[in-house]
Amino acid sequence: MAKSITEILSSFLHESGLEQPILEDRLVAIWPEMMGLQVAKLTSKIEIRDGVLFVHIRSAALRQQLFECRFQLVQRLNQAVNGNVIRDIRILG
Repeated sequence: MAKSITEILSSFLHESGLEQPILEDRLVAIWPEMMGLQVAKLTSKIEIRDGVLFVHIRSAALRQQLFECRFQLVQRLNQAVNGNVIRDIRILG
């Protein structure tokens, strides 16, 4: 049975170790869309290291709100990129 180009590409990315970095880049790129304009405006830096999303937020009140719902955010963000990219979020000032 012939494989689709999507299946071949997905298999190649997984086997070559490129899948995770691509998913990480996608997750960082969708942060503004997922969180909305107001949160995006208050976000100064986003990066992923060792399965942890580090988000720098300029508002103490927003940092607290995001901290309280970080487990739900992990699930939503992972679902949005169709992968298990992050396991935790650190909200920093």
